[in-house]
Amino acid sequence: QVQLVESGGGLVQPGGSLKLSCAASTSISIFDTMGWHRQAPGKERELVAIIASGGRTNYGDSVKGRFTISRDVVKRTVDLQMNSLKPEDTAVYYCYADLSTRPQPYWGQGTQVTVSS
Repeated sequence: QVQLVESGGGLVQPGGSLKLSCAASTSISIFDTMGWHRQAPGKERELVAIIASGGRTNYGDSVKGRFTISRDVVKRTVDLQMNSLKPEDTAVYYCYADLSTRPQPYWGQGTQVTVSS
């Protein structure tokens, strides 16, 4: 059973930075894509960033230019560097990992990010 564990969430002031990390219990090379989604209270879960097995990345429109996704195959981690944070970035951030052979992706438990002064 694959496990994904997020860390790095917390409280940060507007304009600040935070780095989230997602640690996988298995080699991340097996996954077609990994990434982050987020869900704010009363809103649907939305895409934040994706990184494919070949390294190609994609971002949600609201975070382009501010967030950067990266991965470390040796450490089995996928990180999300978040800069210039805004109050509207407040949400629970979920790591996910997708296998084309599996109908549903694996999800982590989520980590809370709160942007507030």
